[in-house]
Amino acid sequence: MDPLGFVYYLGYRYSKYSGMKKRKKLPFRTISIGNITTGGTGKTPATIAVAEEAKRRGFSPIILTRGYRGSAKGPCFVTKKLTSDEAGDEPLLMEDRLRDVPVVKGGDRYKSGIFAIEELAVGRGPGATGGMETPQLTGPVLFILDDGFQHWGLHRDKDIVLIDSGNPFGNRMLLPIGILREPLTSLSRADIIVLTKKEKSGGRPDIDNIIREIRRYNPVAPLFFAEHAPVSLISLSGEKISPDRVSGKKVFGFCSVGNPESFKKTVESTGGELAGFKAYRDHYRYRSRDVLKIKGEAGRCGADWIVTTQKDIIKIRGLGPPENMLVLEIEFSVDTGFFEEIFSL
Repeated sequence: MDPLGFVYYLGYRYSKYSGMKKRKKLPFRTISIGNITTGGTGKTPATIAVAEEAKRRGFSPIILTRGYRGSAKGPCFVTKKLTSDEAGDEPLLMEDRLRDVPVVKGGDRYKSGIFAIEELAVGRGPGATGGMETPQLTGPVLFILDDGFQHWGLHRDKDIVLIDSGNPFGNRMLLPIGILREPLTSLSRADIIVLTKKEKSGGRPDIDNIIREIRRYNPVAPLFFAEHAPVSLISLSGEKISPDRVSGKKVFGFCSVGNPESFKKTVESTGGELAGFKAYRDHYRYRSRDVLKIKGEAGRCGADWIVTTQKDIIKIRGLGPPENMLVLEIEFSVDTGFFEEIFSL
């Protein structure tokens, strides 16, 4: 182990030990969606999909999120009154997609869960959450921890771990030299494993090798495959159009996500001709000059459309985005049986 990795490992061990020592349990069932690497494995689309399925099955899901880089002090409900600087990018996206599901930001997920129950139970939730129609919780509560695999201080009934099939473990070294948040042996804690971003069409000979490596550390957890498929393109006015509309047209794409290459491939899958692409660092804070630069680069490429992510549009809505900008709506499409495994609590 390299010296920097060893220092990180010592910090990781201390954090785990101190967190597990004070671990608490919420009064309702709790599941976690997370990973063991940095970068985009698709946690946010997966969290949204699980929350939507929970609603369909009669649960009252409550999402508990750290709100990475969000300055708002938790616990608090994520609403449109908060900016991405205050709430964090992913919480605002989840709030936007899940209008009737409370999203609670806070570093201590146990405190966030208790806060949500108390606020919603006495009917103060709708005002706090931006006008939800139902004051009380209408079904069995289900807590969903967004990015919770390393949140040691809270018990969960099931841990779901997502692994990016395109870059599962990097160089297999811990941060900061590699992309691993934990040693690969930590996969043994997973109750469900999902290999994400696996195309439905076309063979992937490396997949068998990835599965063998996973099974070396966890031979029993159910393993599913998922892809992040483009569902529609959304104009700035809110109109949904089919991805076919960009087929054969020149497209300029940009994003600030953990795995920009994955988004780039998704844009290409719409059938548009990728005339240009710009990747910003994850959680980048856009300024007006960035939007002007994007517009200029797209113009020089002769692009008919500018395409970005749902997470990015939240951050640039107030910066004068050009009229030919479209937002790519992504759906977390997963194997049959995944939800049955989750809800067999």
